[in-house]
Amino acid sequence: MASEPDIETAAADLRLRLAHRLEEDGRLRSPQWRAAVEAVPRHVFLPRFYRESDTAGVTTWEPVTPETVGEDAWLRLVYTDETWMTQFDGHDIDWTDPKPISNATPTSSSTLPSLVIRMLEDLDVHDGMNVLEIGTGTGYSTALLCHRLGSGSVTSIETDEGVARRAREALTGSGYSPHLLVGDGRAGHPDGAPYDLLIATCGFRNIPPSWLEQVRPGGVILTTLRGWMRSLGLVKLIAAGDSASGWFSEDDPSFMIARQQQAPKNLGTVPGPDEGTVRKATHGPEALTDSGPAFMAQLAAPDARFFSMTVHGGRLSTFVLDSVTESFAVLTAADGGWEVRQGGRRRLWDAVESAVATWEEHGGPSSAAFGVTVSCDRQVVWLGNPSGPQWPLPS
Repeated sequence: MASEPDIETAAADLRLRLAHRLEEDGRLRSPQWRAAVEAVPRHVFLPRFYRESDTAGVTTWEPVTPETVGEDAWLRLVYTDETWMTQFDGHDIDWTDPKPISNATPTSSSTLPSLVIRMLEDLDVHDGMNVLEIGTGTGYSTALLCHRLGSGSVTSIETDEGVARRAREALTGSGYSPHLLVGDGRAGHPDGAPYDLLIATCGFRNIPPSWLEQVRPGGVILTTLRGWMRSLGLVKLIAAGDSASGWFSEDDPSFMIARQQQAPKNLGTVPGPDEGTVRKATHGPEALTDSGPAFMAQLAAPDARFFSMTVHGGRLSTFVLDSVTESFAVLTAADGGWEVRQGGRRRLWDAVESAVATWEEHGGPSSAAFGVTVSCDRQVVWLGNPSGPQWPLPS
């Protein structure tokens, strides 16, 4: 194994290369953030991680450590522009004898540096600002903020005690000492308010009211809004006291949803073959997966999830189930098109097709054509302007 000075020399060179690539790609735009990328040792925050295997079949993750792949390969992977997984299903990993992992859901990671930097650039950071970060994770983005603003100006909240402990150790070992908390990021941290900036590195179904209270008027809230079916996208809001408004970005980063807002384990009740009413569908299951229509489907059915399975006669059907309203829609191929069977308190597919029709009438715009207005009692996504078509976010 290489000596510590050799590792640090190699890592410093890899950071310079990473910064150069991010600058060439247009993600890294300011000298202050370039200096942070060149200075913060990502390898200290990623001593071990998992990457997705190329093996066909069930998604499998394989461990990456200096011992499993070699020190040079590990270090090069750390400084590539990739997201690396550090936890699954909320459980700490036994790194004394790491094994491949299958049939698991990632619950903590180190986000690809280009996205981290793009979000930090979008925050419009200036010297002397006070920032609240929701989702410490490995601590890498926290360290970048500390390098830019000074540790005393950074507060970061992590919901997982083990993740938070490892982040604290890595931050301390790298010379940073932000205010670190373990708790529910939706509550923020009122003792440190008001904040000039709030950045969340996990997805939320709505904007927590505490954020509106703790970010000063004119301050920025940058977060990903997402649902149980898919991410809606990155939104940048300008706070205005008890409200905030802003726009979605063109990009669609799909952060893990905050643990306190994860979907219920129970998908809902699968309807019997004779339940509901049947009609011809204008759109089939592709409305749930094609980028633009799926964005609209998530807005129209915020509490729904979907899956496909074969039913009577071997026909493949797509089930859209809403466990909150106990509503359902079942899509099945019929006569060269699709038919839908719906039931429950909401006509889910009626709502989805209405939203997709609105999107089509406006020319099929990207997510950047949508904005968000939130207050303590109402949160809506709108198209074009605040007086345009609207869809409420779930409470």
